[in-house]
Amino acid sequence: MEEPKIHKEAVKELSELSDITPAIEGVSTGTRLDELFFKVEKGKKKSLGGVPKGGVLNIVGVPESGKSVLVEQVAIHQASLGSKILFITTESPAAFLYTALKGKAEAMGIDFSKIEGKMVVVDASMEERLREDLPSLLATLKYAIKSRKTTICIVDSITGLYEHREIMARSIVRRIYNLLKREMQTALLVSQKRSSQAMETPEAAGGLAVAHIVDGTIVLEKRIITTKFEENLYGMSVGEILRTLRIDGCRLCGHDPRPWVVRITDEGLIEIIEPLVDFIKRERKRGEK
Repeated sequence: MEEPKIHKEAVKELSELSDITPAIEGVSTGTRLDELFFKVEKGKKKSLGGVPKGGVLNIVGVPESGKSVLVEQVAIHQASLGSKILFITTESPAAFLYTALKGKAEAMGIDFSKIEGKMVVVDASMEERLREDLPSLLATLKYAIKSRKTTICIVDSITGLYEHREIMARSIVRRIYNLLKREMQTALLVSQKRSSQAMETPEAAGGLAVAHIVDGTIVLEKRIITTKFEENLYGMSVGEILRTLRIDGCRLCGHDPRPWVVRITDEGLIEIIEPLVDFIKRERKRGEK
């Protein structure tokens, strides 16, 4: 039997890590999500002003809950600030993604011609080799990151890389996660839910593999009002849609764990409005008048 190999380079004193440990900073999303992450300094909470820099976050939700809307909006916002964005699409072909991003920019009042050069697209939707051959995908992503000097990475969706082989989800996500961490990318990975999965949980296709590996999960929910009880509770009519956003966990910094009410505007932008508990209290007070 072959003698086990000792990996001495993996053994370090904690003090050896101080020079390579990144500072806890925020990367602005341009939404109220920026208010929901914080760090504690000298016993006081201090807002990060964005998602944690260098973090790989999972964006989970049922169809039409606002996942793609959110990540596209963040990409446009960060490009307008001068960041270089890498957008991996496994679902919408690049030409259609271009149209969607251009429309988002116009809705946000941003001149698309000034930021389209800040965005790099890897189209895995039309390239089966990239979806099926993970080493080729990883090599392509590494090339794109290094050659285009990107700092923000969007994958929409990570589920598209294992949609018919969920048993491999953990391995696929781990290797992509490791690459993104090594290259110091701040990343948002969109995950699709199966119809049998509860909409309020971080679980998605592939089980909890993604949530266990990544640095944090943001859950988007879409609830259709169907009962009189829900009408009274939320102050909404049957048939209306209540959308919420919740940070399920983040290992890099503190976060607000409460569900927040969100809405998608007619222009196709996502707005984070207020904590759900405050929304319900306000509706109850209005109902008592």
